[in-house]
Amino acid sequence: MSDNHKSAGGVPTTGHVWDDDLADLVNQPPKWWMLGLTASAIWVVVYWLMYPAVPVALNGNYFKGVGLPGSGQWTAIKELEADQKEVDAVRSKYENKLKDMTPAAILADSELTEYVTRSGKVLFSDNCAACHGQNGAGTIQKGGKFAMREQGYMAPMLNDDDWLFGGTIDKIHETVSGGRQGVMTAHKDTLSGQQIDDVAKWVLASSEGNGNAPEFAAGKKVFASSDCASCHGADGKGMQAMGSANLTDKIWRFDGSLEGIKQTITYGVNVGPDARNAVMPNFTEAGKLTPAEIKKLAVYVYKLGGGKADAAVAAK
Repeated sequence: MSDNHKSAGGVPTTGHVWDDDLADLVNQPPKWWMLGLTASAIWVVVYWLMYPAVPVALNGNYFKGVGLPGSGQWTAIKELEADQKEVDAVRSKYENKLKDMTPAAILADSELTEYVTRSGKVLFSDNCAACHGQNGAGTIQKGGKFAMREQGYMAPMLNDDDWLFGGTIDKIHETVSGGRQGVMTAHKDTLSGQQIDDVAKWVLASSEGNGNAPEFAAGKKVFASSDCASCHGADGKGMQAMGSANLTDKIWRFDGSLEGIKQTITYGVNVGPDARNAVMPNFTEAGKLTPAEIKKLAVYVYKLGGGKADAAVAAK
């Protein structure tokens, strides 16, 4: 360090000079820079007075700011409420209209359908996607681990045209509104192990179009003579009035492997600790969703792609 306090150009230095060439000068910053610094300091004070900032002891409370002229004290909640009022003002013409409309009437109004479908997507993500997957693609699960589609869904796919209880808009609304709980008898005490094995093989073969093959005749006989046919129908195609599955397609509510089918037949659905679980909650109870929100969800699910036209309406 040198004791020389003048640079080669005659500008004073702080006395810090390195290698006789590099000096720490004491030039003042540019005037524009100093003006900017001063303006920033003033703005900090103004901002601190306008809005809540660093907590300051004030009669046991904190300084809440004086707010903008004519607007009062600012809070995040007030800003949110103001923004919400703007959104509600835009939505009100649709919300007021759909209150007294049926889901079928909403579908008949293209503009209202567009609005309901968009808002229904948010409701679906918040209330339904955890089980049915985003966009109704279903949640595939086997033994607590995700698996292939043919191994069954934890919750049904909603964007195909396979429905347990019916896919018309009224049936979908009924399902969302009141929930569903499937029931299947456990056959562990009514069928022998051999009979369960035979009928499971027949069910699997039927899903592949081979149910009439001679090697599955024993299982077909068990199916027809037990209470299986009374729920799933003599042809195994299911009955929507009971929510019983179609056994002749490749869409499985649970594990569709031979062992998985045998487990379902043995322990049933929703009839004991070892049974398959198939419960959809009632969204009307406990005010989980409003009637308008349930209509939105019904229309959204219908518009996912698998909704079916009501035969009575289509005939007109």
